[in-house]
Amino acid sequence: MRWLLVLLLFPLSAAACDYPDEGTMPLHRAVTKVKLLPETEAWAAELHKEGTVVQYALMLDREWRKDGRCYWTVEARAEGKTWRRFYVTPDGRRLLNADGRPPAREPRKAKASAEATAGAR
Repeated sequence: MRWLLVLLLFPLSAAACDYPDEGTMPLHRAVTKVKLLPETEAWAAELHKEGTVVQYALMLDREWRKDGRCYWTVEARAEGKTWRRFYVTPDGRRLLNADGRPPAREPRKAKASAEATAGAR
């Protein structure tokens, strides 16, 4: 009887991430966010040199919630083994590592100031 009450109060559809009305673009965007991370690109390039196939698996049935946001699970795999797991919001605006933190970003390259650029002309 308790389960019936719980299901009535919290329907299963409420547990799923909202899917943006953009066709398959959210799926492509989630995988691309992971694929284009510098660490993922380096890992994939190394494996490609060895002739290993790299795969990215987006699992909509393994959603994860943190700080009130819903995330899809994306795994980077090779030779049947998961290398890393990431979490991406359906809108693609947020990306987290398996530990729930944003991936480390590459340091920004220094840019010349406007004065230095003007003096070089």
